[in-house]
Amino acid sequence: MLLVANKKVYHDYQVEHTFIAGVVLTGAEVKSLRLKQASLRSSFVRLISGEAWLIEAQISPYRFASDQDYQPKRMRKLLLKRKELAKLISLKDQAGYAIVPLAFKLIHNRVKLELGVARGLRQHEKREKLKKRADRREAQRTLKAKLKGF
Repeated sequence: MLLVANKKVYHDYQVEHTFIAGVVLTGAEVKSLRLKQASLRSSFVRLISGEAWLIEAQISPYRFASDQDYQPKRMRKLLLKRKELAKLISLKDQAGYAIVPLAFKLIHNRVKLELGVARGLRQHEKREKLKKRADRREAQRTLKAKLKGF
């Protein structure tokens, strides 16, 4: 079940590979995520000393929790298998690629983070992508209008 998605990623990047990672969270953070009170906007994944960390992801405080010194944008450790981590490192080392969080998901009652290894799009590539989408939408609209006329 999709909890929170990072829709902006698909506009700014071309996602090449995806991974599913576990996330180290507190109980209040899980409850807040189940209420979809989080944002992945401007968040990123950094590899620090052989471990993956989610940085700048905001999970709003759960209002019934008693965490006085709760930090909504704290660093959160990502749980990956060694082979996945090695593949992630090798893919990221290629020029122009970044590791970006795509979505928080609930899989078998566990909160998981979908990661993507993505290549940043240039401005003209973004414009071409939007133009193709608009053209496709217009073609569908005219086709629907022609079929309605029969």
